[in-house]
Amino acid sequence: MRWPVRLALMIPLILSAATALAVDRGQFGDVPEHIRKWFKDARSPAGVPCCDVSDGHRTDYDVRQGAYWVPIQGTWWLVPEKAVIRTGGNPTGGAVVWYVTLRGNIEITCFVPADGS
Repeated sequence: MRWPVRLALMIPLILSAATALAVDRGQFGDVPEHIRKWFKDARSPAGVPCCDVSDGHRTDYDVRQGAYWVPIQGTWWLVPEKAVIRTGGNPTGGAVVWYVTLRGNIEITCFVPADGS
């Protein structure tokens, strides 16, 4: 099997494995329903689900030369433009970043700035 086909078959497995790492042990029970729905409905500009409230991380951010940067595990990471959500607002009042760690590397899948634009 050629590598592009293998890669295409592996992407759903990788995404489902990353989703499986999210755990809600009741720590999000006090999250209002409209915010919970916003997290569940959040999608990257490519249409990929960002996941859920337990997967998003409130974060600080900086804008450098027109690009967003966020601190993750003590290091500032460039937010890829394909991950920036500019629609749907942001009811949390703070920036939110969704990311996965793959082979020791951080991959930012979604980001919403504090003002949601």
